[in-house]
Amino acid sequence: MLKKAGKDIPTKSGTKTNPKSQKEVPGQMLDKASKEIPTTSGTKSQIMMRLEKMVEESDIMHGAIRTVDMDEGVFGIAHSELIAKEDMQQLFEHEELGIAVIHTYIWYMYDTLMRGTELCNRFNFIAASRINTTFITKNPTSVMNELVDRFMVADDNTTPSLYFLPFNSGNGGHWLLVAMDLLRLMVYYLDSLPGDWSKYPSMKKTFDAAILKFRSKKNYRNRKDITWVRVQCPQQNNSIDCRFFVLRFMRDIIALNRIDIPKMVWNNNLGFILILSDISSNLLLNHEYVLFS
Repeated sequence: MLKKAGKDIPTKSGTKTNPKSQKEVPGQMLDKASKEIPTTSGTKSQIMMRLEKMVEESDIMHGAIRTVDMDEGVFGIAHSELIAKEDMQQLFEHEELGIAVIHTYIWYMYDTLMRGTELCNRFNFIAASRINTTFITKNPTSVMNELVDRFMVADDNTTPSLYFLPFNSGNGGHWLLVAMDLLRLMVYYLDSLPGDWSKYPSMKKTFDAAILKFRSKKNYRNRKDITWVRVQCPQQNNSIDCRFFVLRFMRDIIALNRIDIPKMVWNNNLGFILILSDISSNLLLNHEYVLFS
């Protein structure tokens, strides 16, 4: 089992973001805002070499695993992930990230950026292992109810907030990010490939139904239709980086403390080699912590 992350990983517990100052930050300044997020020292290659050596010398190379126990603050319910040799190799070899790595990085963001701050009331996460195209195809009603149950967990549903869902579209394993604002009936769609939500009609239908059912259970009046916004975000140039992009999108939105995501948030000239290196580094440090806990 993991020790509390706060004992070993620097956190922002006890600090609060000034909402007024955040409103003054232009959407195009995400790269500046991201400096608030803990990053690693040294280069990606140095970290890779150091951690590869640590992995080689640990019992994880001989079949051992580590359990990452997450409290209900992360996904609304207690959640655990198993980290094994394969998860490390996804990063060492720049492969497609698995759900265990995605969830572990979400936990890392929650614990280092959000825990103990107002951000916990503004940003929420939905476990990617529970909502995806495969489940929607099999039983859309069950998925809708799963979403409603997650929405109902929040203590305060009267303040605008976003629910982040890294979504596996089932289209060759492609991942995208959906961010739902339940009060303002807004859904933001962030995809590192061209196109919009019309590519996945069952997803939109199920999510819309869940939002409306949640609002009905809370006795909120539906004064308008749900608005879906396609956010213009950087595009991947290969077939494996969509999950890195999804993690970066969440990270930057949290850093800006933005509930209203502009249609064009990122500067398209933003260097994604640096972005991938940064996320890989943070994940690797997190896994180093997992390795030796």
